[in-house]
Amino acid sequence: MSAFFITGTDTEVGKTHVSSLLLKLLAQRGKKAVGFKPLAAGAEEAFGQLVNEDALSLMEAASVHGKYEQINPFCFEPPIAPHIAAQRAGVAISCEALSEKYQELSSLGAEYTLVEGAGGWALPINDTQFLYDWIKQEELPVILVVGLKLGCLNHAFLTEQAIAAAGLNCVGWVANQVDPEMQEYDANLETLKQRLKAPLLAVAPYSEGTPKLQIHSALLDLLGLQHSAKA
Repeated sequence: MSAFFITGTDTEVGKTHVSSLLLKLLAQRGKKAVGFKPLAAGAEEAFGQLVNEDALSLMEAASVHGKYEQINPFCFEPPIAPHIAAQRAGVAISCEALSEKYQELSSLGAEYTLVEGAGGWALPINDTQFLYDWIKQEELPVILVVGLKLGCLNHAFLTEQAIAAAGLNCVGWVANQVDPEMQEYDANLETLKQRLKAPLLAVAPYSEGTPKLQIHSALLDLLGLQHSAKA
């Protein structure tokens, strides 16, 4: 099974949007792919349980389906930092607990697993551990989603440096245009391409209609997909 961790330069930069597009791409190519949202804070009651909108989006986009609690094992109602929400709910989150839930996914038979983080890179999961401690434990390659808006350069460069400092491999990044009125969009995108060490995998242009992903060859190589087929 090929697995990747999807992180972002901040919260609300489009991790779920990009993860869903990648899951749909894999499904279009006939691949068995599943999304995994280990932590989510901000949920509503439905079907007799708490459900998170982002986790539901991953489930809808995936070609491999599991029970909600398999896709999003730690789900909390208030839209606050997950470790604080867990403390308020009396739930213990640890790297060991995350690994246990992650291993349960193997029963679904997916060829690809896209693990979506919460918030930005340095996300606490308890009083002593960060989510990246678990990513390092599982040796997951990292895909960085850069939300194209004012301030994205600083956030992108610092996040890539932090990923490397944690001993992890950022295998590529996706540019997501979250601000349709961003000034000097092209110039900022070019600066990111020149200065980020990881390759640009794809661009997700701002769209109020059907979202699309402008795929680069680096993404197809990373996922082991044929270049001749069209997304």
